Amino acid sequence: MSIVTISRSFCTQGNIVAEKVAKKLGYECVSFEILLEASKQFNVPELTLSKAIHDGPSVYDRLTHGKERYIGFIQAALLNHLKKGNIIYHGLAGHFFVQNVPHVLKVRLMADMETRVEEVMKRENVNEATAQDHIAKEDKERRNWSSYLYKIDTRDPELYDLTINLSHISIDDCVTIICETLKTPYFANSHGARAQLQDMALSATIKAAIIDHYYSAEVTSQEGNVVIKLPEPMTHIDKTKEDIRALTQDIPGIHDIYFNIKSNALPRTAMHK
Repeated sequence: MSIVTISRSFCTQGNIVAEKVAKKLGYECVSFEILLEASKQFNVPELTLSKAIHDGPSVYDRLTHGKERYIGFIQAALLNHLKKGNIIYHGLAGHFFVQNVPHVLKVRLMADMETRVEEVMKRENVNEATAQDHIAKEDKERRNWSSYLYKIDTRDPELYDLTINLSHISIDDCVTIICETLKTPYFANSHGARAQLQDMALSATIKAAIIDHYYSAEVTSQEGNVVIKLPEPMTHIDKTKEDIRALTQDIPGIHDIYFNIKSNALPRTAMHK
């Protein structure tokens, strides 16, 4: 099982690289298909999800946590897809969701401004000034998005295993570098990643199922044993447990659910099953 996430600066032909890598390896290549899956599963318009994963946060988003809600839906759909393995994912957010998963090859593609401007001018048939403005706007949106949601800068090379400058390296050579890196022992040994992704996908699915009612819930899973922590004190703990079990009863893979809830009536935190 191998997984590659490809992040890229705006207009660096990341989609072409991803498709070529997938074809060479015989892997599935996915990107916006994840939005379609999330849209169908959670009954949210695809355009709404696309804006959530692309646009920087608005004042309304900051007040209502609307962007985090939609990102939660996308995260659940993506992780459930990735856990199958042998996938090349290119697009925003992929590297965020698997940042701490070992053996997943995280790639960042970049290019100098001149190369990017030429690509935008050719692709959109605009002049140089318009292309520069477009790139500046896209870059700002992506920085705002990652800073607001994850407190990180997507340009930070420490987030990636490979950072490749396409100003100097051809598309074909870039594809070769990625494929050869996957052959190294570290990325070939993916058993631990498989188990971790199973738990992460289950946690994300549960979080997405309850987020409308329990936005601040923290969900973790280990081999189907799920712990749900609610930071805010609750008055009716038994009713809360009943509600959450009802919201998650149709989710496969749950062995048992344990609750970590602060009670308004009791000063201490207790584990409830």
